[in-house]
Amino acid sequence: MELYYSFSALIVLSAVFSYLNARFLKLPASIGIMVIALLVSLGLLATDNIFPHTFDRITKLIGSIDLTEILMGAMLNFLLFAGAIHIHLEDLKEQRMPIVVFSTVSVVISTFVVGFLVYHVLPIFGMTVPFIQCLVFGALISPTDPIAVLGILKQAGVPKSLETKIAGESLFNDGMAVVIFIVMLALARGEEVNTSFSGISILLAKEALGGIVLGLLLGFIGSQMIYRVDGYNVHVLITLAIVMGGHLAAQALHMSGPLAMVAAGLVVGNYGKNLGGVSDDERDYIDKFWELIDEILNAILFLIIGFELLLIPDLKQYATVGMITIVVVLLARFLSIYIPVKIIPFRNRFGRKSITILVWGGLRGGVSVALALSIDNNLHKDLFLAITYFVVLFSIIVQGLTVGKLTKKMENI
Repeated sequence: MELYYSFSALIVLSAVFSYLNARFLKLPASIGIMVIALLVSLGLLATDNIFPHTFDRITKLIGSIDLTEILMGAMLNFLLFAGAIHIHLEDLKEQRMPIVVFSTVSVVISTFVVGFLVYHVLPIFGMTVPFIQCLVFGALISPTDPIAVLGILKQAGVPKSLETKIAGESLFNDGMAVVIFIVMLALARGEEVNTSFSGISILLAKEALGGIVLGLLLGFIGSQMIYRVDGYNVHVLITLAIVMGGHLAAQALHMSGPLAMVAAGLVVGNYGKNLGGVSDDERDYIDKFWELIDEILNAILFLIIGFELLLIPDLKQYATVGMITIVVVLLARFLSIYIPVKIIPFRNRFGRKSITILVWGGLRGGVSVALALSIDNNLHKDLFLAITYFVVLFSIIVQGLTVGKLTKKMENI
């Protein structure tokens, strides 16, 4: 019953904040909800002594939510499937080389650049942190967030080719990012880890490639089931079964659930919905259902991110290092794009405008916060959670609101 009350409270708050945003702020839905949640959080902190019961109730509500489990274990799968089901495979094929490079090589480059720079910046503020722990932070902050990217780019007016590159990168970089994070976190804990090329390759193959193969299989089976029956209600139930059953299967097989959902969504969206037995009305129902799921879960997620401010201890003491980390992450993002672009012979060369938009459009979001929350307390969790939060807020609010304007400005240069 407590889970029902918590979920009900989140839905009510999401609805109220969505209304306030649509009525007054008129920001993109996800950003607007998060901004209002942040303002409410700051208001609660400022009036803690005046309204202690309200502060305690909301803090208890947000504290009862395991964001790592909720996001990485459930919401991310739904959101990735919902995003992938609307992406045209032809667009991804056309940009496959940049997407593969940016979702693998770029994540590795960014991880080590961030880790190296943070390792040398922290002692300036009297914080001595082992290099391996800085690499843990580099791994969790380097992947672009598919939820933030897909939700914001739709309204940003980014050219189609660049939008596909950024969206495709964010959808597929989960596999590489999770493998690097797992390895770095295990090393930071002092666990025995096979860090040889073959060991990492096997882990990556099982986690990433295994997830993709599982998703392709689930998508194909689901598509055949959709093709052989009539009725949008059955079709919707089949897609729900793909996501929920696929998550359980990926967990049992120790494969990447998010990558499985991306692959399954692409198959259902580009193959299953277009089979001859599926009518236009049935296809429309499937699209509208997953658009609704996407909107609701996005609203809840960004609401939680906004309220997470209440749970981060001593956020003020990390403000300066957090601001510097924003610059560090942007620099790492630039290098992770610039180096591959200059070294790898892509079919279409990248100009200064394209690189600028790719760098600024690489948003960080809930995935980074969830990974930061999963770090052990004795590995400087409070520090890394706080500076992750600063990076995520800047990324979503500043970069998310300006990437469209930057795109238009670059077109006029």
